[in-house]
Amino acid sequence: MLKNIPLFTYLTEPDLAALSGEAVNKSFPKNTVIINEGEKSDSLYVILSGRVKVMMSGPDGREIILTMLGAGEFFGELSLVDSQPRSATVATMEPSQFSVISKGDFKRVMAKSPQMADHVMMGLAQRLREADKKISSLALMDVYGRVARTLLQLAVKREGVLVVSDKLSQQDIANMVGASREMVNRILKELEGSGYIKVESKNIIINDQLPLSL
Repeated sequence: MLKNIPLFTYLTEPDLAALSGEAVNKSFPKNTVIINEGEKSDSLYVILSGRVKVMMSGPDGREIILTMLGAGEFFGELSLVDSQPRSATVATMEPSQFSVISKGDFKRVMAKSPQMADHVMMGLAQRLREADKKISSLALMDVYGRVARTLLQLAVKREGVLVVSDKLSQQDIANMVGASREMVNRILKELEGSGYIKVESKNIIINDQLPLSL
């Protein structure tokens, strides 16, 4: 799983094995805060099972969901490098298990493998390039495209069908795409009317042909 983390893209198999050997498995029940926005933390979390939501506090104190992550995904990798306060809060949405690597263990492994620092820097450079591309893409994409892209990112394939099963409100989606709830409501109605999505019991079923632009 460490191979999927941009920071570790260029690490050799021996270095990945050494890092994996330092990982500690931790389990948390549903609705548990793993990290808090603004706190200092120094660990990378790889999700082995379960789901988490990444959120921030809005100006009025409301919870704003940024994204949701599932098995095979990760968070907190940059804390291994910069030790800056967490930029968001992460909480479990269901019982979840994580593989956790601390900054201390990361530095200890890196000290034994001098070339590892170069490989980590290459991974950071790739992460920055991908972030630049994403920012450019979102800047050029209209609100419809951002809603469609967000739905596809959140969808999970079940029995051959793409389903967004997280209980997201229209306001949650609006916060994710930087639009008003009214605009999101209109777009969802248009998508449903065109047959691209179907809403059933708070689940959103997505047609594979959902376009990213109208």
